[in-house]
Amino acid sequence: MPPNMATENSTNRAEEFKLLANEAFKAHKYSQSIDLYTKAIEVNEGNAVYWANRAFAHTKLEEYGSAIQDATRAIEIDPKYSKGYYRRGAAHLAMGKFKDALKDFQQVKRICPNDPDATKKLKECEKAVMKLKFEEAISVPTSEKRSIADSIDYHTIGNSPRSSYVSLKVTGVAAAVALMAVYVGSKAAIAVATTAIAIVLVVWGTYLLGLHKDSVFTNGRTLDLDVEPQYSGARIEGDVVTLDFVKNMMEDFKKQKFLHKRYAFQIVLQIRDLMRELPSLVDIKVPAGKHFTVCGDVHGQFYDLINIFELNGLPSEDNPYLFNGDFVDRGSFSVEVILTLFAFKCMSPSAIHLSRGNHESKSMNKIYGFEGEVRSKLNDIFVELFAEVFCCLPLAHVINQKVFVVHGGLFSVDGVKLSDIRAIDRFCEPPEEGLMCELLWSDPQPQLGRGPSKRGVGLSFGGDVTKRFLQDNNLDLVVRSHEVKDEGYEIEHDGKLITVFSAPNYCDQMGNKGAFIRFEAPDLKPNIVTFSAVAHPDVKPMAYASNFLRMFS
Repeated sequence: MPPNMATENSTNRAEEFKLLANEAFKAHKYSQSIDLYTKAIEVNEGNAVYWANRAFAHTKLEEYGSAIQDATRAIEIDPKYSKGYYRRGAAHLAMGKFKDALKDFQQVKRICPNDPDATKKLKECEKAVMKLKFEEAISVPTSEKRSIADSIDYHTIGNSPRSSYVSLKVTGVAAAVALMAVYVGSKAAIAVATTAIAIVLVVWGTYLLGLHKDSVFTNGRTLDLDVEPQYSGARIEGDVVTLDFVKNMMEDFKKQKFLHKRYAFQIVLQIRDLMRELPSLVDIKVPAGKHFTVCGDVHGQFYDLINIFELNGLPSEDNPYLFNGDFVDRGSFSVEVILTLFAFKCMSPSAIHLSRGNHESKSMNKIYGFEGEVRSKLNDIFVELFAEVFCCLPLAHVINQKVFVVHGGLFSVDGVKLSDIRAIDRFCEPPEEGLMCELLWSDPQPQLGRGPSKRGVGLSFGGDVTKRFLQDNNLDLVVRSHEVKDEGYEIEHDGKLITVFSAPNYCDQMGNKGAFIRFEAPDLKPNIVTFSAVAHPDVKPMAYASNFLRMFS
């Protein structure tokens, strides 16, 4: 066969794989599309389109590290291929790397100066970077930060006179940023300037008028939040959260009614006190003849959470649960989910256990919707309060000294003992490396050994790593979450590792089932139950996410 004919045949075969991959992508079968794009690349690795398309599929699976690698390869093949920069910029954005994203979108604009979509996204990215710089300018050093929870007493909410002060640093920096932005002169900069000036005016106007109601600038946090006589929602009588209250609150949430802020404060503050007393690694004892249920990511899908309770019963001392992180973000009922889980914990601490996920963090909440939802349904103070409480959540659990449960996965080094996990100082935002980072972010891989993370954070670990960790700590099984699975779960590493994911039809588009695991003591054999998504009100996922991120969703 002549060389040119062989080349033509290879090109045609690669295009066939690409077309099949495109169809799989349209059907939301992203893993299948990645496999098909890979086959196209194996036949013709010099086609930038294949790499950029695979990058897009990786993005859909939240594999942002792999997406950046593929998009970078597309750019190397064709430096003038705008979609390479576009895909890489979107992945950088999803990881919160706004400055890197800005560079990519600036390059897209240079290549396509008349593309209105590129212009729009560049402007939004410029706004995001300017906002980030502003927030960095007014941020308080960690050593100087006061606990917002310590400054709020829900017993006195609405019953004490208000006192107030104005942060001169905040207003001064806001004014400086406004002048700087006006000097820069771009439309995005002027938009930020307008915001900064508005902050100055609102802060000083509030100060002069003495109207610090619901304000983050209140001193002593004595907020005017009396429960109005006309309020018809769920009420907590005294200090005790009861089952009747939780049931009433869930019924209100089903009808899209909000809980009064007075009671939301009480729940979140009580949870903070409970969580602070727990170790970073919690030991759970399940008596013989009893059972215990582990759920994976819920991601703000409140109506699916309610379905879990309908299928498996409400949390109680006789029907205990562990929710394994990522309660919030993406789904647009995250406030309802987190208040429900927190309320059950307040009602009966042994009825429900809560583990931190990678989305229980400021950086994720800012991007993926929880922060915006909290501002919309509660107020700015709760944004700070939830962030503080999330830093109190335990990092892992061990059931009957045999089953290790963690949100993400295992470690970049061998020899990590349970005592090392107990010793982690978790009261902080997740770091970008180290044991705490890896507990929240790592993923299993089919091959042995360790590899780079497809997410760009943490690592991938093989069955040999899992086996050594279990042997070193006299454990039988690792249960983790963190990844959407078509059937709601996946058993890997010779049966020694189970992934469980409890958000069916994730983001209203993945078509996956949800799952939870019931363990029966004393043998703790996992019984996996799967379920499908249920209907919810017409509020789209990511409804409260940043405007910029929604452009790519």
